[in-house]
Amino acid sequence: MTLGEHDLATANDHIGTQLVLDTEGMRVWHLRLKPGEALAVHRHDRPYFWTVLTDGRARSRYGNGDIVDIAYRAGETRHFGDLTTESAFVHDLTNTGETELVFVTVEFDPRRPSVQMMFE
Repeated sequence: MTLGEHDLATANDHIGTQLVLDTEGMRVWHLRLKPGEALAVHRHDRPYFWTVLTDGRARSRYGNGDIVDIAYRAGETRHFGDLTTESAFVHDLTNTGETELVFVTVEFDPRRPSVQMMFE
C-alpha cells in the first residue's frame, strides 16, 4: 500500500526512535526497530548520513509512490549531502526481517557556517 495524502501531510522530522544529541549544527538519532515495527512517515530535508549496525531487511514507502525493499549489512553507510527543503523526501521504514534493525543517523544543519563548509 502506498502513502496517502494524510501520511504526507503529517510527516514529521523525527528520523529515528531516539534523539540522542541536538546541537546548533547537527542532530544524532538512534533508530531501533524490532521485526514488524515501523518508523512513522518522516521527512528528510537536510544533509545527513546513516550507518546500520545490524544486518536486516526493511521496506520503505516513499512520497512519490515508490515502494522499496532493502537488505542491509552491518556497517553499511549512506550519505545524502544535497538535501534541502526544496529537495526533501518523505518515507516510512518497516522492519520486514527477523532481527532488530539498529541505525545511527546524523543530520546536519546547512544554515550553520561550520557545517556548511563540510558540503562545499
